[in-house]
Amino acid sequence: QVQLMQSGGGLVQPGGSLRLSCAASGRILRINTIDWYRQAPGKERELVAGMTSGGSTNYADSVKGRFTISRDNAKNTVYLQMNSLKPEDTAVYWCNVEFFLSDDSTWNGWGQGTQVTVSS
Repeated sequence: QVQLMQSGGGLVQPGGSLRLSCAASGRILRINTIDWYRQAPGKERELVAGMTSGGSTNYADSVKGRFTISRDNAKNTVYLQMNSLKPEDTAVYWCNVEFFLSDDSTWNGWGQGTQVTVSS
């Protein structure tokens, strides 16, 4: 059984920073792919950042240079560091992570979502 726990988020002033985390527990061998999504009120869910198994990253144009996706394989944890936050970054954020398991299978899971509010 694999469990994925998302944390971080909250209220921050414009220009501030937050870090989101998704930590997994269970029979995990290593992290495969990572995606971070967000959905603002009245808008569709969008892909914010992604990382491949090999470590290549991609970002939405709206967050390039401000957000950084990373992983800690030893802790089975993935992160989204968000700097220079803007009011338009206000949204619910989710991680979506695929893991290689110890039995050579893969497991894909979603974090429970966390609210990020950027406001003065």
